[in-house]
Amino acid sequence: MPHIRISTPAAAALVAIALLFATGGPVSEVAYGTAPPATATSQSAAEGPGSPHIATHLYFGTGRHQGKPPITDAEFMKFVADVVTPRFPSGLTLQEGRGQWRDKDGDINRERSYELTVLYPVAEARAHDRDIEYIRRLYCTLYELESVGRADVRAQASF
Repeated sequence: MPHIRISTPAAAALVAIALLFATGGPVSEVAYGTAPPATATSQSAAEGPGSPHIATHLYFGTGRHQGKPPITDAEFMKFVADVVTPRFPSGLTLQEGRGQWRDKDGDINRERSYELTVLYPVAEARAHDRDIEYIRRLYCTLYELESVGRADVRAQASF
């Protein structure tokens, strides 16, 4: 698979979602770096400054079912402070948005949402996978939701 340089966050999310569907798992072999390596010339030409990282994007909806009120900003920020930050103390990025998705009953739901992004070295991917899956499960359990979307993208990062 050729290395692709992504120029905008929206394009990165689309590529991540395509990779997610193409590989059938939360973190693909491409993200873990276990896919067959690219040739030395194409790999070095495609990589920028920094070191290999994974950018995991989590998509949190705030709409709830059965007439329950939406998750408030305060509730969501408490979840981030209490659950996400201890697992990713080096930093994260949070963006507010508007999202839509089809639920298990086939209904299209439109809701206020958050995209949370964490970056971590490829070598730490398997360890962070447990944290990310815990975050997803707990959010769904606490707020009685069907899912939290996840997309993983391989990146070059420096700080």
